[in-house]
Amino acid sequence: MLLFTGGTVYRGGQFREEPLAVSGANIVPCPANTDGASVIRVPGCLIVPGFTDVHVHFRQPGFAYKETIYSGTFAAAAGGYTTVCAMPNLNPVPDTLEHLQTQLDLIKRDALIRVRPYGSITRGERGAELSDFAALAPYVAGFSDDGKGVQSREVMREAMEHAKAVKKPIVAHCEDESLLRKDWAIHDGAFARRNGFPGNASESEWRQVERDLELVRETGCQYHVCHVSTKESVALIRDAKREGLPVSCETAPHYLALTDEELSDDGRFKMNPPIRSADDRDALLAGLLDGTVDCIATDHAPHSAEEKSRGLRGSLNGVVGLETAFPVLYTTLVETGLMALETLLRALCARPREIFGFASCTLSPGEAADFAILDLNRPHTVNSTRFHSLGRATPFDGWGVSAAIAMTVCGGKIVYHNLPYREGIS
Repeated sequence: MLLFTGGTVYRGGQFREEPLAVSGANIVPCPANTDGASVIRVPGCLIVPGFTDVHVHFRQPGFAYKETIYSGTFAAAAGGYTTVCAMPNLNPVPDTLEHLQTQLDLIKRDALIRVRPYGSITRGERGAELSDFAALAPYVAGFSDDGKGVQSREVMREAMEHAKAVKKPIVAHCEDESLLRKDWAIHDGAFARRNGFPGNASESEWRQVERDLELVRETGCQYHVCHVSTKESVALIRDAKREGLPVSCETAPHYLALTDEELSDDGRFKMNPPIRSADDRDALLAGLLDGTVDCIATDHAPHSAEEKSRGLRGSLNGVVGLETAFPVLYTTLVETGLMALETLLRALCARPREIFGFASCTLSPGEAADFAILDLNRPHTVNSTRFHSLGRATPFDGWGVSAAIAMTVCGGKIVYHNLPYREGIS
């Protein structure tokens, strides 16, 4: 038995100064007699349910030079995550059970935490013929063509009907390609105009959100919007929820902590959708506070150093985020008084699991021992050269943050530890 003492446990929406006991893979009632228990002291730390990220790219199979299942899950564990959902832009694309099996085998062999893959919406993510929804459904968290918006209204309607039939969500990257400028680099805002960069219009996102919400209204499909970045998308989703549609959404840390005025011509600021205006950021924050924006997902998207070395115009889209998400969000949102810690934890822990129907994780006896131990008083500087991910491109490199992940436990196993001392840790 492992007995964690000296910390505060976040259970049932309350902070409790009590020990947490783990036996095997599960949380158990704390014993009256601790003889024989391995005691791990975590003084001053906060023990919370393991974070869940419903949007990561682990690149394997097909692109292991960018990231592997092992390195990606190591990075996730270092960020306090115990469950992640892996996007399907792989080779082979998981559009059939045979193709998915390659990824499932790698996950079984190499993953340090729980990984739930997505199946693709369309074959090869080409936007035309649908994937084998019925065969994939028992093994996937949902269906997504992330990285590409489904351009055809008719194909998306058919996808929603199939997804509803197999009781899985459509998880949509919303992007109307007809509204994109050729070779766009960043948000079509003041920074782009001032510096001569081609811009990505907000309408390219929210117009497809608008279209898809109309299809949800017609089909009744469960629908989740990826990486929301615009104020118009937030307003559309808010109205859809008020209407009672089965809709949810996520945003990412970089959209909450940055605006396009803070960009520089560096590939670590290049992602899709792009970092947008202060008005968009403020709308996303308001959406988190009122429940319109359900959860925060990192869109962890590693690339090689060369692929991210070409500035804003030439670098590939995508930044890493698993190892910086909590420290940056806690420092930027909670310490500044913009958000209560409980609100942030709901967006990282509880709400993603509710949306996707994963087992509850409240640190109650009988549940799986999946939790993170947070040190809220560990000032340090983000240093991408020390990441466990193979990717290094982050807009937060060099940022001063005040919190750190002290330990992550998944299924009763310590999968990451960063305590200032090692006594009692095996």
